[in-house]
Amino acid sequence: MGSLPPSLDLPSPPPKNPQHERVSETTLFNLFKAQQGHLNYFFQNLDLSQALSFTETLLNSRGTIFFSGVGKSGFVANKISQTLVSLGIRSAFLSPLDALHGDIGALSAADILVLFSKSGSTEELLRLIPCARAKGVYLISVTSVPKNALANACDMNVHLPLERELCPFDLAPVTSTAIQMVFGDTVAIALMGARNLTKDQYAANHPAGRIGKSLIFKVKDVMKKQDELPVCKEGDLIMDQLVELTRKGCGCLLVIDEEYHLLGTFTDGDLRRTLKASGEAIFKLTVGEMCNRKPRTIGPDAMAVEAMQKMESPPSAVQFLPVIDRQNTLIGIVTLHGLVSAGL
Repeated sequence: MGSLPPSLDLPSPPPKNPQHERVSETTLFNLFKAQQGHLNYFFQNLDLSQALSFTETLLNSRGTIFFSGVGKSGFVANKISQTLVSLGIRSAFLSPLDALHGDIGALSAADILVLFSKSGSTEELLRLIPCARAKGVYLISVTSVPKNALANACDMNVHLPLERELCPFDLAPVTSTAIQMVFGDTVAIALMGARNLTKDQYAANHPAGRIGKSLIFKVKDVMKKQDELPVCKEGDLIMDQLVELTRKGCGCLLVIDEEYHLLGTFTDGDLRRTLKASGEAIFKLTVGEMCNRKPRTIGPDAMAVEAMQKMESPPSAVQFLPVIDRQNTLIGIVTLHGLVSAGL
C-alpha cells in the first residue's frame, strides 16, 4: 500500500512534556491552601462599614448602576453588572475606552459609576472620572492598594484587603480578581434580600434557563391533553386497547367513566405482569379488572418541578402522572419524558 497523500497525513501525537513541566499533587494542594489563606486575609480584614455604605448606596440608587474596569478587573465589573441585571436591578457595564468615544452619553446625574481597579492608578479610569463627574454621576472606586489616585478622585472608596497575589512574582491578578468577584457577588445577594425579590420575580428574569423553567412552568404548561390522552373505559378488553396503550407514547392507559372521571391507570408494566400471571386468560380480562385504582395524580396548577419530584418519590418511581381537577375529572397527563424535553 502506498503512503497517504501529504494532505491526508495523520498528525503525530503531541510530545510528552519534559519532567520539569509537570505539576505534582503536592504543589497543587499547596497552591490551593495558599489561595485559601489569601482569601481568609480578605475576609478577616474587610471593613464592613465600608461594605455596608457601598451596598446601601447601590440600594438607594434612583438611576442605573454602571460598572467599569480595565483588563481582568473589567471582566469582573462586567460580570457583577450582569448579576445585578439578572436580579432585576438596572445596571450596565461601561467600557472606559468606549465611554471616552461617545458611550459616556448614557450617564445621567441619577446614576452611579463603580470603578474596579486593584491599583487605583489605572490611567483609563482616571481619564474617565472628570468626564463622568461633569455628568453629575456619583463615583465609587473599589481598590486594593491604599491611598491611591482613584480613591482620592471618587466620592466613595471601598478598600478590598489584598495580602498578595498567588502568583509567585506577586504580579498576575488571580487573588485580587477573586476577592473582587466575591465582594461584588456578595453585595448583589444582599441587594436581592433587601429588595425582597421573590422566586417568581427571579424566575421571570431567567425564562429560558433551567432555573426559570423550574420556577415558572406549571403542570398545565407541559402536560398532554385532549386527543393526546390514552383513554379507555373500564369495561374495555385489555387486548383491544393494546394499540392505544402504545400509540400515544405515554406508556399507560387512563381509565375513565362516562363523565371523564379518572378511575385508574393501566401501564405497559401491568400488561407484562398480567400476561405472565394469566396467560391466555388475558384475552377475556378487562382493563378495569387489572388497573391500578389508586394512581399518583397531580393538579394542573402544581409546579412542573413538583410533578418530577412526585414521579421520583418512594416507594418506586413512575413515568407519568394523570392530571385531574378538583372534581377528579381527567384533563391531562404529564410524563417524565415530557418534563425532560421541556428542560426540567
